[in-house]
Amino acid sequence: MANGILYLIPVPLSDDAAFQSFTPYLVETINTLDEYIVENEKTARKFLKLAGLKIPQSELKIYDYGKHARDKGNINEFFEGLKKGKNVGLMSEAGCPGVADPGASIVARAHQLGIKVVPLVGPSSILLALMASGFSGQKFAFHGYLPIDKNERAKKIKDLELQAIRENQTQIFIETPFRNNHLLADLLKFCKSSTQLCVACNVTSAEESIQSLTISEWRKRKDDFHKKPTIFLLYP
Repeated sequence: MANGILYLIPVPLSDDAAFQSFTPYLVETINTLDEYIVENEKTARKFLKLAGLKIPQSELKIYDYGKHARDKGNINEFFEGLKKGKNVGLMSEAGCPGVADPGASIVARAHQLGIKVVPLVGPSSILLALMASGFSGQKFAFHGYLPIDKNERAKKIKDLELQAIRENQTQIFIETPFRNNHLLADLLKFCKSSTQLCVACNVTSAEESIQSLTISEWRKRKDDFHKKPTIFLLYP
């Protein structure tokens, strides 16, 4: 029996961005599936309802790959249906599975098992921020979270700025939302006045704010990004 297909299904980045995130193919696909691997079951069920799932949710089989499940370290059961020819959907809590997301380990295992992986079109806050920044989309790097330790973070920021200058490369990174303001303060402290910084906050939501300014210009402002999903981009 041939393996099933693992569909990578993007989830809207915010509640009020749901309908602009759906494509006809995505809606069509979820209505052929009754088995999912998800990072957050509550978020997944809400998304499926908004997207127009016609299959009763009581009939769905949902595997949890959230932090608690990952700590157990056994994901083999997630693939039982796939190995029997069943198509399965993979969903992150928000955005694209596998991009700054622990679902990458699920996708890697699927490849090891010879399971076909099909990514569906949908929102990625990282790429949307890059698109709207005005910075180089030819050369860019995503670094995830910067170090928490103050000294290590300062060194990393300086290294990223040098890399941006040396390679003419956009540097992209994120922070836990409740530490956004601390990161912004460090960027304003350690970067050159002429370096460009884009802060993309609440991407796709009604409160979306995406601004690209020099460090010197940011220093004149009093912005508050506390507890708001935010992407930071540096460019020379």
